Amino acid sequence: MSIVRKASFTVPATDRADWENRLEERLTELGFVVTSREVSRDGPWCIEIFGEGATEDVDAALAGAPDWIWEELPDTDWVAENQRSFRPFAVGPFWVHPSHISDGMPDGLLPLRIDAGMAFGTGTHATTRGCLELLATLDPAETRNAVDVGCGSGILAIAMAKLWQREVLGGDNDPEAVDVARENAGLNGVGPLCRFVVSIGLASPELGGKAPYDLIVANILAGPLEELSTPFAAATRPGGRVLLSGLLVEQAASVLAAYRQHGFVFERRRDLETGGAWWRSLLLRKS
Repeated sequence: MSIVRKASFTVPATDRADWENRLEERLTELGFVVTSREVSRDGPWCIEIFGEGATEDVDAALAGAPDWIWEELPDTDWVAENQRSFRPFAVGPFWVHPSHISDGMPDGLLPLRIDAGMAFGTGTHATTRGCLELLATLDPAETRNAVDVGCGSGILAIAMAKLWQREVLGGDNDPEAVDVARENAGLNGVGPLCRFVVSIGLASPELGGKAPYDLIVANILAGPLEELSTPFAAATRPGGRVLLSGLLVEQAASVLAAYRQHGFVFERRRDLETGGAWWRSLLLRKS
């Protein structure tokens, strides 16, 4: 039996997303799986890295991290283990569930079938839940041309396609995430409505060529959201909207200020908690 190694360390809840995203970017292509779990309510999170690759790769990626430890474990399908721990839940008009649990959906909800895997986005995090709730508040007549930037698993684009029964674009800089998003769209019965491409922001011809948009959705991180304020403003029609998430409540003022400089005004927000940290989703309209 082959040996799987696990590196683990704990961080405050406010640092979890940054560390997890950083490690996924550096280690996923090397065959490692990055997961996180809450150690205690409102307490720290444990970041765990599983794989059979060279430990030197992980050591380099963990530069600056708190003290971490290495363990050797029997070979296990850790993605499957993560999938088994993912339970269905309702958010807004949606019922998010993994493929191995298809019954028990409350009446009147739209099913979103998403499995835990290599691409970020099962819907459990406050940022994704906030986006799903805010999407449900929008007038379908005002969202005819929509795009999901940094789509990850594709959950938000799939939700828009199901909610409004129309075509939605999505892009991600990770080709593996794009493959996962396409597969998820097919599993959710909206494969013909969702088109996913590899793109850094809106830079690809497929995404850039569809501007101006009625709605740009981006659930990424605060820093990239600020950097994207200029291209997002150029790609949003007057009266169109951006839905921004992936930012802590204390980061929201800086992100909002960046978009106000480009003529966006605040409309609505959702503040939700994950792991003791409060995350904000912002809906802004271009004046």
